[in-house]
Amino acid sequence: MTTVQVNGLEIAYDRVGEGPPVVFLHGAGDDARLWQPQREALADEFTVVAWDEPGAGRSSDLPGSFGLADYASCLAAVVESLRLGPAHIAGLSWGGTLALEFYRRYADLTTTLILADTYAGWKGSLPAEEVRARVEGARRTLAAPPGAFDPAVPGLFAGEPPAAYVPLLDAMAAAVRPETLRTQLALMAGTDQRDLLPAVSVPTLLVWGEEDVRSPLAVARQFRDAIPQAELVVIPGAGHVSSLERPEAFNRAVRGFCRAHS
Repeated sequence: MTTVQVNGLEIAYDRVGEGPPVVFLHGAGDDARLWQPQREALADEFTVVAWDEPGAGRSSDLPGSFGLADYASCLAAVVESLRLGPAHIAGLSWGGTLALEFYRRYADLTTTLILADTYAGWKGSLPAEEVRARVEGARRTLAAPPGAFDPAVPGLFAGEPPAAYVPLLDAMAAAVRPETLRTQLALMAGTDQRDLLPAVSVPTLLVWGEEDVRSPLAVARQFRDAIPQAELVVIPGAGHVSSLERPEAFNRAVRGFCRAHS
């Protein structure tokens, strides 16, 4: 584990391998451990970095009024601490929204974008009634007493969670901080990044689970049509967390794309 200090916050990240840097951003309710299959598979060719975003894993708690710009500045400090120049920035779900915000503010640190099963913010990708339903569901979850608090979200996988990763998923769920989820809920519900998509000028890989019900393929096609240099890879038999459900296909897509653009 490596740490970097940003405005009084300690940001932790894992770094393995040698080669062009690929920085992975986990989803809400997850931490750097989500990217275990990618660290194991891609470190033979790349410097693989997986951060614990502020408010998750081994990183500091979120301060009050923390916004997308603050997340982006913390990520910039991580990328700069690698001393390897611009990086491939890969984000899943909420992490993809952060990746887009990072690109908006730090395009000079971005070699490519890899956006997996993600959103241009919920407001920018989902119908208003769906956003309202998600907000209400999340508020009920967050209002539960500590002993009954369960951050698990239905529909993350096309089938049952992969048995090999169930202990990992349980460990990440047990470490979720409710205050972090409250902040992320407000940000996702209010964020609309559709204005940014046509301005993305770096090669962009879209990786989507064919059976994703959280961010359906219709969202992937909106990204593909809006981003000038976007290519879409659809992974059969995968839901929202395609990186864990079908890691071989996910890693193959990422490896080929990063190799082509490094």
